Amino acid sequence: MRKLKFFLIGLVPGLIVVFFILNQKGVSCSGYLPNSRVIAETLSKDFSYTDTFRHQMGAQGITEQFLKDSIITAGHVDFDRSQAQQTPCPQYLLVYPEKNPRYEVQFEKCKDSAVFSDLKKLR
Repeated sequence: MRKLKFFLIGLVPGLIVVFFILNQKGVSCSGYLPNSRVIAETLSKDFSYTDTFRHQMGAQGITEQFLKDSIITAGHVDFDRSQAQQTPCPQYLLVYPEKNPRYEVQFEKCKDSAVFSDLKKLR
């Protein structure tokens, strides 16, 4: 019991100090989650669109800027419906927003590019 007290006396202040130091530097641990990694890697690739995807974007009034800044950045990858282990290019299904999704985007994330193939409006 005595060892536990000494452990907690050191642990709690240490966690507080680490929290404030990392918070001031703007560090976030969210980048280690699978959803965040897929989105960050996708945004770093060259984008290419199939003709079908371009047509669907035009029909729904979605610009490339809105796709990158809103749909992809704030979207959520549905790993249950994705084929993340597919080689050479894993295929993902992204829904936007996460709660009450309005759009589904299907894309492949290859080594140098992200190929967007399908865009569905759910409502």
